[in-house]
Amino acid sequence: MAHTDHLTLRRFLRREIVGTIGLLTDEQDFQAMRRYRSFAFDDHTTYLQQVEALLRTRAAQGSHTTLALFDPEEYAEFCAETGLDPDVPTSRTRFTAELAAMGATVPYDGQDIADLVPALIDEAVRQATWACAGSLLAALGSCAICGEDIGRAAINRASDLVLRILDTAPPGDRHLVCSVSATPEALVSVLHADREIEGTTPLDETEILEFTTVLAMGIATGGPGGLVMRTSDPGAPDRIYGWRLRKDHLEPLTAGEVFDAYCTDIESGDLISPESGVDYSTPPDLGDPDTKPGHRH
Repeated sequence: MAHTDHLTLRRFLRREIVGTIGLLTDEQDFQAMRRYRSFAFDDHTTYLQQVEALLRTRAAQGSHTTLALFDPEEYAEFCAETGLDPDVPTSRTRFTAELAAMGATVPYDGQDIADLVPALIDEAVRQATWACAGSLLAALGSCAICGEDIGRAAINRASDLVLRILDTAPPGDRHLVCSVSATPEALVSVLHADREIEGTTPLDETEILEFTTVLAMGIATGGPGGLVMRTSDPGAPDRIYGWRLRKDHLEPLTAGEVFDAYCTDIESGDLISPESGVDYSTPPDLGDPDTKPGHRH
C-alpha cells in the first residue's frame, strides 16, 4: 500500500515539473548537430515529428513544456566556455536549461509543430531586436551640452508618441510596425493593440517595451525610420496610416505616400496591386512636436 502511494505521489510530482526542449528549427542547424555522434537523428523531418509526438505525450500526462531555440554555434561556444564535452547528451541538457532561463522560449499549448517553429523564430528575433536596440541606446551616454541621458530621453519621447497614436486612432484593433535603419541591419518591432468591447486597449508589457525601445533608437540616432498602423473594425474597411521619423517627432505621410509604400515591391520597385477593402489614409495629427518632451540636442 505504501509503495503504491509513493508511486502515485511521484506521478503527481512529475506533473509539477516544467520541461524545456531545445528545438533545431531549420535544416542547416540540424545538419550542424549531426557532427556529434551522440546526436541520434539523421533526418530533420523525422526529428520534428518525434518532437511533436513527445510534446503531445507530455501534454497528455499533464506536463507543461516550453520550446527554446537551439543554436549549434552558441552551443559550441557554451561548451568551450564551460569545459563541457559537446558530444554528450548531458551537455545539451545543460545548454537547454540556460536557454530556458535566458533565451527565447514559447509554451506548448497543443499547436502543430508547423506553427511552433515560426512562433519560436519570431520570438527569438524579437528578443534579439530588443537587446540590440537597448545596447545601442545605452552606449549613447549623456548629452555633452545638458548632461541628459540620451537613451532615457528617447525612451520617454517614444512612449509619448506611441500613446498619442493609440489615443488618436479610430476605433478597432490596431497593428503597428516600427522600422528603424541601424547597423548592421534594420530593426523592426510589432505592437498589437486590440480594443476590447468596453473600449479599453490592453497592451502586452513586453511588446510595448520592445516597440518603444526600437522607436527610441531612431529618435536618439536620427536615423531613417518610420511607423505604420493598420486598424480593423467590423463592418468597416481596414485603414492604413503611416509616419516617417523626423528627429524626435513623427511626420504624417499623405494617403498617396502610404499607398505608394504599400503597393511597391521593396526588392524590385515594381507596383503591387492594392488590397481590396482597404483605405490608405492620412493619420491623425499628433500635435505640435515642439511642445513635447524629448532630447533635442
